[in-house]
Amino acid sequence: MDFLEAKQRVEKLRAELEKHNYHYYVLDSPLISDAQYDSLMRELIAIEEQYPQLLTPDSPSQRVGGKPLEVFENYRHRKPLLSLGNAFGAGDLQDFHRRVTSLVGKQVEYVVETKIDGLSIALIYENGILVRGATRGDGETGEDVTSNLKTIPAVPLRLTKKLPRLEVRGEAYMPKAAFARLNQEREENGEPLFANPRNAAAGSIRQLDPKITASRSLSAFIYEITYIEGQEISTHWDALQYLRELGFPVDRNHKLCTTIEEVIAYCQEWTTKRSELPFEIDGMVVKVNNFAQQEELGSTAKSPRWAIAYKFPAEQAVTTVEDIIVRVGRTGVLTPTAVLTPVKVAGSTVSRATLHNEDIIREKDIRIGDTVVIQKAGDVIPEVVEVLKDKRTGSEREFNLPKTCPECGSAVVRLENEAAARCTGGLACPAQIREGIIHFVSRDAMNIEGLGPKVVEQLLNAGLIKDAGDLYYLEFKDLVKLERMGEQSAANLLRAIEESKQRGLGQLVFALGIRHVGARAGKILAEHFGSLSALSQASLDELLAVPDVGPKVAESIRTFFAEPVNQQVIEKLRRAGVKMEVERKAMGQGVLQGKLFVLTGTLETLTRKEAEKLIEKHGGKTTSSVSKNTDYVVVGKDPGSKYEKALKLGITILGEAELLALIGEKNQG
Repeated sequence: MDFLEAKQRVEKLRAELEKHNYHYYVLDSPLISDAQYDSLMRELIAIEEQYPQLLTPDSPSQRVGGKPLEVFENYRHRKPLLSLGNAFGAGDLQDFHRRVTSLVGKQVEYVVETKIDGLSIALIYENGILVRGATRGDGETGEDVTSNLKTIPAVPLRLTKKLPRLEVRGEAYMPKAAFARLNQEREENGEPLFANPRNAAAGSIRQLDPKITASRSLSAFIYEITYIEGQEISTHWDALQYLRELGFPVDRNHKLCTTIEEVIAYCQEWTTKRSELPFEIDGMVVKVNNFAQQEELGSTAKSPRWAIAYKFPAEQAVTTVEDIIVRVGRTGVLTPTAVLTPVKVAGSTVSRATLHNEDIIREKDIRIGDTVVIQKAGDVIPEVVEVLKDKRTGSEREFNLPKTCPECGSAVVRLENEAAARCTGGLACPAQIREGIIHFVSRDAMNIEGLGPKVVEQLLNAGLIKDAGDLYYLEFKDLVKLERMGEQSAANLLRAIEESKQRGLGQLVFALGIRHVGARAGKILAEHFGSLSALSQASLDELLAVPDVGPKVAESIRTFFAEPVNQQVIEKLRRAGVKMEVERKAMGQGVLQGKLFVLTGTLETLTRKEAEKLIEKHGGKTTSSVSKNTDYVVVGKDPGSKYEKALKLGITILGEAELLALIGEKNQG
């Protein structure tokens, strides 16, 4: 398409994506599937790459994260973002009501909202465009985390109305399901776990690399207008409705109450209902509805007098550790799990709790037969809080992690500086094979619909597969023999397996289950090397030249491809026709074939993206870091430390004109 057609299509795609964001995050009524949404987003990104001049900061495509920051800058809030005083029961709420009515009279309405357990954030919009995002900090000064907050899909980059200036306050949070996935990944990689979704959200927002934030599946709710120009609003209830009209996600679980008795009843109702939500809340917030009354009540140095937080009691229960068993994960990590006498916690019956690793068992001195206090960490993962040692009878038994794998009998080792112990059986271990295949077919990997854990288990038990490569040689006559697998289901599964061959190299690299290589790293490696063959043969230095690949990841990749069993699986995939190369249109051949470039500074006529595309068009590759493997550093105005490093390493320096001369092009327009 020409430029005019591209401009019109981009405008249509952005409007379409913004509409779907609004329906998904604000109205809770998605109009299309995730796959359809992703398809629209990919089309937008492709056009913006073809015509960089169409790219704008508020484009929905700009949520993937920019370049890493060296440090966060401070941001001083227009007015202090105060913390709330706490109420721990009906009596405290009654006292709050008496204080309010003694100052503003008896006619008071309250708005009661859920208290999202995340990280408090402030968003600033000018003419309807997001220009700044910051943490609350100490209330007076926060950290400018604009780049990170832009990666959260629920945060609108452009409002539905062009208000001159709007400042709002809200909460960035991690949904329960995303928290569980993140901790599972960290556990498999031997990394320390986040204690709860709040810590995970705070840690994700304060990453210096926005791409890490983008990978964490964060969301947000906005609950307050702190400053507005161009619109008059007189109550908090109206403000919440207006925020939704502007395109902000607002939690719908708020209620307008005319008496303190209604307030108390609603708070107590959510004490038992909290576990039904897909996100964590640790209480309710009660606010005087009328802004004039809020103004009259004022604030102390720390808290507003017109609002209070009702805190939920801790969701804990006492039970007994009947046994401790060990689960073996995809990467061989042995995870001890407590088998408990069933007990109800946070609205559900709990019979197991993760003990994470041997160190935690020793630290808490958890023994088989102990009476323990348990709770749901973030209402997601049941955990043992403490042992009631005064309940011990002397019959309790200490637990020791097995020296050999309970699944395959291989030796168990614990690497230096890692909390996790691992089975050394690799792909000879049935548990690792099973979990590895489940990972291979998962949504972010090869995304084979209909191949859930139970079907994988059946296929293994029936001897129809031994590894992920065997999936592509399954036959209809074998599948229909499986329990609960009818002819239509078998046909659908075979179709899904066939379709997965075209998923692309990035998803395949992730699907292979290389330790420390996540979905995003898989895409980066695919784009850099272009084929699985090139990646498998890459040297340590070549891997370290890839952006975001450190020594740990590089060594893991080398170890994976050196393993004969893995080579056999890859060969099966190759023979089955699984796509193992990146399609590079008009790329891969040219005068820059095999040359590695780094760009720094502002070029005269080309944007950074235009220069990168030009280099790739003529067969070269670009990376963000200078190393001894770099062939050329292209330098523009105000170059950074990359220029200095290139000089020290003796790497050839090019200006924009020299780059164009090298490839035989006079200019780019």
